[in-house]
Amino acid sequence: MTQKEQHKKLGDTLWDIANDLRGVMNADDFRDYMLSFLFLRYLSFNYEEAAKKELGKDYPPSRSTDSRFDFTVPPPLEDWYNDNKEDVPFFEDSMRKKVHYVIKPKYLWSNITHLASKQNDELLQTLREGFRHIEDESFGTTFKGLFSEINLNSEKLGKTEKERNDKLCKIIRKIAEGIAEFSTDTDTLGDAYEYLIGKFAAGSGKKAGEFYTPQQISTILSRIVLLDPHDPKEGYKDKLNKVLDFTCGSGSLLLNVRNQLKKETEGKGTIGKIYGQEKNITTYNLARMNMLLHGMKDTEFEIFHGDTLLNQWDEFNQMNPSKKIKFDAIVANPPFSLRWEPNDTLAEDFRFKGYGLAPKSAADFAFLLHGFHFLGTDNLSDDGTMAIILPHGVLFRGGAEARIREKLLKDNHIDTVIGLPSNLFYSTGIPVCILVLKRCKKQDDVLFINASEQFVKGKRQNELSEKHLENIVETYKFRNERERYSRRVSMDEIKKNDYNLNISRYVSTSEDEIQIDLEDVNSKLTEINKSIKVNTEKHNEYLKELGLKPI
Repeated sequence: MTQKEQHKKLGDTLWDIANDLRGVMNADDFRDYMLSFLFLRYLSFNYEEAAKKELGKDYPPSRSTDSRFDFTVPPPLEDWYNDNKEDVPFFEDSMRKKVHYVIKPKYLWSNITHLASKQNDELLQTLREGFRHIEDESFGTTFKGLFSEINLNSEKLGKTEKERNDKLCKIIRKIAEGIAEFSTDTDTLGDAYEYLIGKFAAGSGKKAGEFYTPQQISTILSRIVLLDPHDPKEGYKDKLNKVLDFTCGSGSLLLNVRNQLKKETEGKGTIGKIYGQEKNITTYNLARMNMLLHGMKDTEFEIFHGDTLLNQWDEFNQMNPSKKIKFDAIVANPPFSLRWEPNDTLAEDFRFKGYGLAPKSAADFAFLLHGFHFLGTDNLSDDGTMAIILPHGVLFRGGAEARIREKLLKDNHIDTVIGLPSNLFYSTGIPVCILVLKRCKKQDDVLFINASEQFVKGKRQNELSEKHLENIVETYKFRNERERYSRRVSMDEIKKNDYNLNISRYVSTSEDEIQIDLEDVNSKLTEINKSIKVNTEKHNEYLKELGLKPI
């Protein structure tokens, strides 16, 4: 079994467990329990592996007869803690420096699964204390509130303390048994986590799908922002200083930028720091777990909980231009056409002042302008590319949106418009587009890619194949023109269309009707009739010589 097949099999196994066990609980609620347990399991495994290296030959042998990590009870680290009480503070300091967190043996996953397997009444209380320990002590104060949305007292788990304890015992036991058969490396568990987020999003309809960008679209955005901003033909950058997703959801898009960089640079590419912002508290916590679960250290990323449109992140409110935070890659999939409350204060906001406010009925351009404000400037050291997913309406709607669009075009910041097929997202069936923006753009035209008819039809959701994805990225990379697919359009032509960017105005996918030359057809028919007449007369001459009746 390939690694990819193994990752999918683990995801499927966990998904089956979720469907078997969630009972009356809705998918969103169960998702939070399941993903939190996977996260605890990841932290525990990572920590114990690091402890083995740190303690070397002093790491005690396991007393368990079961060699599977999930069932090595008691954790060998517990024995070491009991035998070396005076050395514990030094050991924990050392672990904090090396893996950036500590976990007391009592709260390690193997001990939790042990309590679950014994149907122990202390499981629920141990979990409560364990989650608090991770939030408040494991990472210092960095991850406050990480499990704040997981309600271990919920009646959905059971009406009484015992019922809740029993239900959690069953869930944890099943997860431990399901995981134990698979490889325990970071990639496997991280990919299974991502896979489950996608499955929960697909299975839960609009609500859960709002924070999830389907993988193929995520890959298009990632690869576009990784290409050289001045000349994409030069290929992928091998170093990015700062990457931002200002509506990061579960963080999948940011992680995909990191994965694609590694893939395209054969592991050599590096990112200085990843930044994400998310308004929904549950999703914000998922994103933080997702980052750690993919092997990122807490110093390599920063996820902020707050409203992007109100710009609640202090780091993004620097009034001194020389200290302004700038990004060389920005990706985003903001909520489509969100109603918001523009006001006089926002009209003076440095993000919107030069362009105007997006209308109350659709905050699409407000999100775009927020990100664009922090995009690297036309300076070789910090210039960048922004790729944002938006509904088609931003391309042609009038009023305030038309004025913002016109200003962006006149300033030569809109580089590429990509039309995607409909029904690709879990949250909506409407067709959407990707806008690519730059501050350092060299070309004075706009590249249009109309990929609306290139997709694989699915039962619930359409999908892009690898070839469809490749077509889009390669067309962007080489700025290719292809009949009924892509075209570079001059600013003069866009101006003649009142700065309307409706894709079908510039690249139509409809086949031209076959043109019939009636004069040519008439001429050919005349010749045929002449030929028939001449040959009929000849034929009748022969019939006459034979004494037969002519035709």
